[in-house]
Amino acid sequence: MYKVNIQNSCSCFVKSGFVQSQGFETKEEAQSKAEELISLMSNKFCQRHEFTISERLGDFTIFIKPRR
Repeated sequence: MYKVNIQNSCSCFVKSGFVQSQGFETKEEAQSKAEELISLMSNKFCQRHEFTISERLGDFTIFIKPRR
């Protein structure tokens, strides 16, 4: 099983109703979902944060950090 996890969730993420962690059968599904979430958050959230993806052993972590 491959996972997509969210780290350092912001108030926009909490209000969105997205889940903190999701499991997928394939690495490709997990990567696709992580990329989809990044796109949605970048376009719909308050623009005070930036989002990056890190992949480790097939699991994807999305980090939310303040814009500089």
